Amino acid sequence: MESKLKLNTWQTIRVGFAFLAILAFWQMYNNVIPLMLTKTFHMDKSISGAIMAADNILALFLLPLFGSLSDRCRSKMGKRRPFILGGSIAAVFLMLLIPFLDSSYFRNPKAATKILFVIVLGCILVAMGTYRSPAVALMPDVTPKPLRSRANAIINLMGAVGGIIYLVVAKIMYPSSRTQDAAHVDYLPLFLVVAGIMILSLIVVMFSVNEVELHAKMLAYEQAHPEENLAVETEAHEEKLPKEVKRSLILLLLSVALWYMGYNAMETWFTTYADAVWNLGLGDASLGLTIATAGAILFFIPSGWAASRLGRRKTIMCGILLLSAAFFGVFAYTCISHEFNRLLYILFFLVGVGWAFINVNSLPMVLETCKGSETGRFTGYYYTFSMIAQVATPICAGALLEHVSYMTLFPYCAGFVMLAFVTMLFVRHGDTKVQAKRGLEAFEDMD
Repeated sequence: MESKLKLNTWQTIRVGFAFLAILAFWQMYNNVIPLMLTKTFHMDKSISGAIMAADNILALFLLPLFGSLSDRCRSKMGKRRPFILGGSIAAVFLMLLIPFLDSSYFRNPKAATKILFVIVLGCILVAMGTYRSPAVALMPDVTPKPLRSRANAIINLMGAVGGIIYLVVAKIMYPSSRTQDAAHVDYLPLFLVVAGIMILSLIVVMFSVNEVELHAKMLAYEQAHPEENLAVETEAHEEKLPKEVKRSLILLLLSVALWYMGYNAMETWFTTYADAVWNLGLGDASLGLTIATAGAILFFIPSGWAASRLGRRKTIMCGILLLSAAFFGVFAYTCISHEFNRLLYILFFLVGVGWAFINVNSLPMVLETCKGSETGRFTGYYYTFSMIAQVATPICAGALLEHVSYMTLFPYCAGFVMLAFVTMLFVRHGDTKVQAKRGLEAFEDMD
């Protein structure tokens, strides 16, 4: 590992199955649960919205908590896999109760069934929260620091694959002809498919990823390269960040919150904006978001490659500039025309590209400031700051849209992203050591 440091792509893909299952679940949860709450249980949209926001609020506490708990775990299976195993099994069992309760309430509406449905939803959120940070921390536990951007690109790609698999399955199983004007839709088959995806992914992680052995190799590399550890050891043998590293970490986490404030506002409010400003239907508006997602997927791998050549910080800052320029471009077009033009989809593709350059490299930068024994806790920090933004920005941007003007959306997005550029200017730690490659050597990482 010392002489020729190469990313084990297939190993990283196997690790990524945990994230694939998580994203497939959340794609289904965010698509189906609101329909059940409003159509079957006839809940008010504000109450439904509060229930759907509960996952982000709970994540503020659960992700850092279980990240830290997994750091201290000393199981024979490793630190992360016990949480992945327990959380996955609990989530699968609980999620299969959801369609049964939904159908039961439709046949015989009872307050007790509605209450039980909400309780089960809460338990599912806790189950998923127990293993998201450990699942994400598994990658840095088995991957040397210089390779984590490329590994994180693969992990993100695996997550995107999970979401795409769900969307394709849902499209095939529940076409409009089946759901349109239906008094009630039974989603049990869809839940069974997603449960199957989660179980198969769990089997891959549990039986093909030897966490203990891979982590031992990771520690051996870390001990052989102490210059890459930014933490210092105190007399009590506790790791402590130097003041300048801690300052960079705080600024980096603040940057994470700021760019999520901008990007998530666009994700949340674009379809509403498109309807109000351009009189655009849901399908065409959603296509813009889909194109942005496609741009991100296509550039997940190149963004990891760019970080290995340019460094993570420069790659992120290029992504920030591209993302804010795309947001400002949409605003500038709206100022001169109130007719939607399909050329705007190019800007949404650039939104996705910019987001890929940011998202793939930000978590590895955070984890670069910690030692291997703390990856769960620092992963929790990263998700805490991103979740704070995702809780706050729909409210803040929504208030501007309602009380000022719909035209404020994209300046709001671009402004917060540019604030992240300012904070990133002062981040001095967490980057990779760039080593240029020439000739055939440049292709060695494609194994």
